[in-house]
Amino acid sequence: MPKMHTSVCWLKGTFRQDAEKRCAFLNEKNLCEMYVALGEESLCKTCRRYPRHVEEFEGVREISLSISCPVVARMLMERKSPVTFLSFEKEGEEEYEDFDPFFFSILEDAREEMIKILQNRTLSIRTRALQVLGMAHDMQGRINRQEMFACSDVIEKYRGDRAKVYAKNYLEKINIPMSEPLFDRLYCLELLRENWELLLHETETILYAKGEKVYQKIEEAFRDWMKEHPEMEIRLEQLLVYFLFTYFPGAVYDGEIFAKAQMAVYLSFMIRELWMARWVKNEKTLDLDECVDLVYRFSREVEHSDVNLKRVEHMMEKKWFLI
Repeated sequence: MPKMHTSVCWLKGTFRQDAEKRCAFLNEKNLCEMYVALGEESLCKTCRRYPRHVEEFEGVREISLSISCPVVARMLMERKSPVTFLSFEKEGEEEYEDFDPFFFSILEDAREEMIKILQNRTLSIRTRALQVLGMAHDMQGRINRQEMFACSDVIEKYRGDRAKVYAKNYLEKINIPMSEPLFDRLYCLELLRENWELLLHETETILYAKGEKVYQKIEEAFRDWMKEHPEMEIRLEQLLVYFLFTYFPGAVYDGEIFAKAQMAVYLSFMIRELWMARWVKNEKTLDLDECVDLVYRFSREVEHSDVNLKRVEHMMEKKWFLI
């Protein structure tokens, strides 16, 4: 009882955190002392649900696992086969105000095609990501012109080979832009853990301190290394699918299709920047444990804050995120 009394903020109805912002009930083995002593029924709703992530829509409930959990992050980073999703029907309906079921159906179709694109491993991950951005951009144009029905034509267009060829040729013509301005945007987010800012500074110093030419050499070398280690492109693919699946359907409420797609690409490629800096620091090696560590730490900082999610999406609303 003394532990319960001192570890709960009874006025706010929340668990207290220590100096490292860990729950007061989390022991040195990362196990919940309440769960160990009293079982699952002792946990609050949030703790019972975590690491499950739930998105609610009219007639649809989507449940995924959050990569802010180290175990989930490892499961995703270890997985070699493409991610699949299960669906089943259950009796009961719930209506939402300002919900357009037809628009949601279009978004579901678009997301399904985008995931197929992202999982087409005959193409580079950059080509696949660019195709997804292209589809979202074209759909956004139709929505802005109030031509929602024309979105189906856009989806059909990106099922063909012309979009693949265009994306591939486009990437061959451009230089890889320096990602420092994009990475700097992470400093604009609400800081949840002090050691996160130290990681950002370290990454920034390693990748960008010596200018664009040095960055491009690092990036080209890392890309070549990833080709020799195909599991790295698979890991990036899994992240893209994860973020797209989780956030893209939310466009049904605000119409921001392009921002949602850009957000999925941006978050995935910023994790890639963290991987690349760690690879340089390790003298061109990077193991699974370090990939997992950077993934769940990134997710905790971004996905555990509604403020941060909104800020990232707002960043993506105006400009193309060039990869």
